[in-house]
Amino acid sequence: MADAAGRASSLPLVGGGEEPTLDRLSVQGRRASSFPALDVPHVDLALPESAVGPPALPEVSERDLVAHVNRLAHRNFAVDLGAYPLGSCTMKYNPKICDWAAEHPDFRDLHPAAPASLTQGVLEVLLEIERILCELTAMSRATFQPPAGAAGEMTGLLIMRAYHESKGRNPSVIIIPDSAHGTNPASVTLAGYQARQIPSDARGMVDLEALRAAVDDDVAGFMLTNPNTLGLFEEDIIAMAEMIHDVDGLVYYDGANLNAILGVARPGDMGFDIVHSNLHKTFATPHGGGGPGAGPVAVAQHLVQFLPGPIPQRNAEAIEWVEPEHSIGRVHGHHGNFLVVLRALTYMRALGGDGLRRVAEHSVLNARYLESLLSDHYELPYPAPCMHEFVASAGSLKLATGVRAMDIAKALLDYGFHAPTMYFPLVVEEALMIEPTETESPETIEALAEAFNEIAQRSHDDPSDVQAAPQSTPVTRPDDALAARQPVLSWHMAPQE
Repeated sequence: MADAAGRASSLPLVGGGEEPTLDRLSVQGRRASSFPALDVPHVDLALPESAVGPPALPEVSERDLVAHVNRLAHRNFAVDLGAYPLGSCTMKYNPKICDWAAEHPDFRDLHPAAPASLTQGVLEVLLEIERILCELTAMSRATFQPPAGAAGEMTGLLIMRAYHESKGRNPSVIIIPDSAHGTNPASVTLAGYQARQIPSDARGMVDLEALRAAVDDDVAGFMLTNPNTLGLFEEDIIAMAEMIHDVDGLVYYDGANLNAILGVARPGDMGFDIVHSNLHKTFATPHGGGGPGAGPVAVAQHLVQFLPGPIPQRNAEAIEWVEPEHSIGRVHGHHGNFLVVLRALTYMRALGGDGLRRVAEHSVLNARYLESLLSDHYELPYPAPCMHEFVASAGSLKLATGVRAMDIAKALLDYGFHAPTMYFPLVVEEALMIEPTETESPETIEALAEAFNEIAQRSHDDPSDVQAAPQSTPVTRPDDALAARQPVLSWHMAPQE
């Protein structure tokens, strides 16, 4: 491994070739850092008999390490590289001015445990974004502790439980639609509730009669996003909210699709009591990838006393942390992922009220334009005009050619576009869930449509060609099933020659 020939054979060619693993780049004695000589006596530490010596970690120079990481990074698709029409996840461009604000050392270097007396600027940020978020959602107060949307769901359900307990009640059921995000039933179960599923009707909306039949005194609440997961606005939302409120239940708004109604309609005006927001979907912060993220939860006035504490409160002298009277307690260390929240506030202030409304308008316009361009080649199972996203079906194409939604998604990669969401929602066969977002230009929308339509035509001309896609990516079609059933969970460095 250390010889020149072996070393050269392990390095990739610029712009292509197989990327070696770090153990193949390793050369004994190489370091990515150096330290001055010891100025104190050297002491050998006594190791226990069970010790097996130092771990066999790769030994690489900083130059090789940086090059390796960057070559891998350049193989990833990202919102900074091209269109990312991942339905439901809202992968939209993140303005760089928001990163500039989050990188400001006065915010970035602040210790999270600093006292309120030294962090008045931070508390101003939290109060300002809370004010804007509550204005956009018609809620009264909010917490920014939840570090992601799913954590927001859990927080909302715990608030729901505390509300019912304060009234001496213990209902056990949460109603969810059959098109709900998968995190909804998962959160319901984690919170100790039972999920009761309601089917969609022929319009792709909640079946009102089925909901009416499912509502009883054991219902604690109803979880819904509007527009719903099929990209359709729930026209009967006022009637649905009244049904739940009639049994003293609460209506929870899953903020996954808030991007579609931003500044146009407000969940609170529709009858919702609890609203979580995905800052990465609606307010252009980076996706968490498991963290850090932000899923703030806003509530109507009758639920403020149950919010996670502490929350910032302005008094005559300064802003202080206060504990709501019947708080459910902390749901995250300190006060949430503050720099993500700061990014979102920068986005809000940069756009202003009119700009935030245009976000919704343009996201709907782009989605409807793209839907119309695909209508000749793909099934659109629900005729109502879509909002910010829509679900197409490759069901007929599969019957005619054998080409599946997965094949179409893979083929898109050869055109320089990321794949849409596939096989979700489950109520649509061979589903392709597509969300272009407001940040893509008409030219990009048209290029994306051309790629989709050309793939459909190729499927009729030569199905095997589409089924072999992608051809231009470093990795083509890994065996997903094998990876799930037989994952490699440990790594051992190969011995050096």
